[in-house]
Amino acid sequence: MTNRIIILLCGLLLGFSSFAMSLQDAKHQGLVGEQQNGYLAVVKNAPGIAALVKEINAKRQAHYEKIAKQNGIAVNDVAKLAAEKAIARAEKGHMIQDNSGRWIKK
Repeated sequence: MTNRIIILLCGLLLGFSSFAMSLQDAKHQGLVGEQQNGYLAVVKNAPGIAALVKEINAKRQAHYEKIAKQNGIAVNDVAKLAAEKAIARAEKGHMIQDNSGRWIKK
């Protein structure tokens, strides 16, 4: 992957700042987690969580598509790289999906 893709992915992760408070609260409470596929998932149901996840994932999908198109690569490749970065950046105590698909606390 090129440096350009890495820079775009960093921008992608920072681009979700409009959701930062709600998303951070949900992550701190273990309600949502980062999946291996680059998207957020509901770990425990709570009011408004499914809508938050759906909205964030729609924005992620749009960003992944834009980055993929700009770089002539597959959307899934962009999403996988974003997943690696999001999981690596997850704070201690946040939920992440392991390689077998199980939810674990980082």
